[in-house]
Amino acid sequence: MDNGCRLMDVSGGVPGEAGVARNGSEPVVSANSMSAGGLAFGKDSEQSGELAALGVIEKILPIPPAGEVWAGDDAALMAADDGPLLVSVDLSTEGVHFDLGLSSLGDVGWKAVASAVSDIAAMGGNASRAFIGISCGREIDIACLYKGLVSAAENFGCPIAGGDLSDGGRLVISVTVTGSLPTAVLPALRSGAHPGDRLFVTGSVGGSACGLRLLKQAGGDWNAPHHTAAENRAVEKYRRPVARMEEGRIARLAGASAMIDISDGLAIDLHRMMAASETGAVLDLIPVFEGATIEEALGGGEDYELLMATADPAGLLESFHTLGLAPPLYVGMCTDPSTGVMLNGDPLPPYGYTHAFSGSAG
Repeated sequence: MDNGCRLMDVSGGVPGEAGVARNGSEPVVSANSMSAGGLAFGKDSEQSGELAALGVIEKILPIPPAGEVWAGDDAALMAADDGPLLVSVDLSTEGVHFDLGLSSLGDVGWKAVASAVSDIAAMGGNASRAFIGISCGREIDIACLYKGLVSAAENFGCPIAGGDLSDGGRLVISVTVTGSLPTAVLPALRSGAHPGDRLFVTGSVGGSACGLRLLKQAGGDWNAPHHTAAENRAVEKYRRPVARMEEGRIARLAGASAMIDISDGLAIDLHRMMAASETGAVLDLIPVFEGATIEEALGGGEDYELLMATADPAGLLESFHTLGLAPPLYVGMCTDPSTGVMLNGDPLPPYGYTHAFSGSAG
C-alpha cells in the first residue's frame, strides 16, 4: 500500500527497524543533529507540585486487589463480571488546558473527550462510554460545547451516557471514559518495557505545540486559506487532536510490551514510562512535525500520539501494514536502567508540562 511514506535510515539499527516519515508532515531529526544540552523547554520539571501531590495521594490510597491497576498508569483496570473494565478520568480547565480566544467551544469539547479516550488507547483498549461533568460560573453556549463533545465521542466509538452540571468559576470539563480489552488480552502498562525493547511512536510530535504557537501569533484569528497546509495541520492538531485508538489496540495485539500516550511531551512521558519499567532509554531519532521546533517536539505535549515499546519490531510494523495503518516511527531503544534517558550522548531531562499544583501533605 502506498501511504506516501519515505523510509529513513536509523544509525545502528537492525533490519525492520527504520523510522518512517510521512512526506510533508513528519521530518525525522537524528539525535546526532542536535544537542540536548542546549534545550530549555517546559513549564516545570517533573519535580513539580503535581508530582509531589501524586506522591502524597498514592500513600493514602488503598492497595488495589490482585489483577487490578489503579492510580499510576494511563487508565485504571478493574475486574468486572463480563471482563476487565478500563476507566480514564480527565479534567480540562479554562486558562490551563484551553483558551476560548484560540479555540471554539466545539473544539474544546472535542479535545476534552480525545484526551480521556487517548488514555484508553494507551492501555490497548476499546472505548465504550463517556460521562461528562461541566462546571461554569457564567453563561456559555452549551449546545456548541456539546456538539464538540458528541462529535468526538461518536468518532472514537464511546457515546455519552450521562454526566453532571454545576455552577462554579471558570469553565471546567471532566470526562470519564470506560473501556474494555480484547478477549484474553492484558493491558499495555507503562511498566512493561525491558532492556532491548525498541521504542516507536505512532506519529510525529510537536504539532500541537506548533499549532498553539501559530494561533497565539495570529491572536486567535485563524484564516486557513491564508496559511500553508502544514500550518493548518498544526492548528488542527492543537484544536482537534486524534486519539490513536486503533493503533493502540493493534500494537497491544502485536505484542507491545508497554505504552503511554504523549500528553505532556515526548521527553517527560518517556521518562515516566522508563521509571515505571525500571529501564533506561536511548533516543536515536525525533520525528518532528513539520514547522515545529525540536523543543516543541520534545516537550510540547498534547499530541496524543502513542509511545510504544516492543521486543518484536518487525511484528509491530507488519501488523500496522496489514491493517493499512500508517507505520509507527522508530525513535530508540530501552536499555539498562543505569543508562538513564539519553539523547545524543547526553542525559535528556524530562522536558514537558506539569501542573503547578499546590497542596498540603496534612
